[in-house]
Amino acid sequence: MPAKTSKKPAEPTHSASARIDERVRELDDWRGAVLKRMRALIHAADPEVVEEWKWQKATSPGTPVWSHDGGICTGETYKSVVKLTFFKGASLKDPGKLFNSSLDGNVRRAIDIHEGEVIDATAFKALVRAAVALNTSGGKKATKRKSP
Repeated sequence: MPAKTSKKPAEPTHSASARIDERVRELDDWRGAVLKRMRALIHAADPEVVEEWKWQKATSPGTPVWSHDGGICTGETYKSVVKLTFFKGASLKDPGKLFNSSLDGNVRRAIDIHEGEVIDATAFKALVRAAVALNTSGGKKATKRKSP
């Protein structure tokens, strides 16, 4: 008989995907459409992406997460914004200037999408591919630190 662990097993990918589908349906306004589009772009950029559903608790419905050998980004929805937070965004080149939020941190960067805004699909897919490349490289790109 296997030993019991206190750690809850990871939710299977198909359950996470189903939960993301459900979340898109729940958001029957522009936010659901944006989340659906960005999800499709993530899959187009990386067909091997893994969908996860994390941080669900009594006070939060949880958050969609896309991963490939490590986290790529989350897809949070708020009243006036859909926020895509890249786990290692500070280490990614952003020639399309998509990052517009969480710019002061040493690690993460985010893209806030407001109603009516359209994100450049080509630039976004390049950003996702760069995040995957960073995850799969096994290395960690140095971040610039402020001098004391």
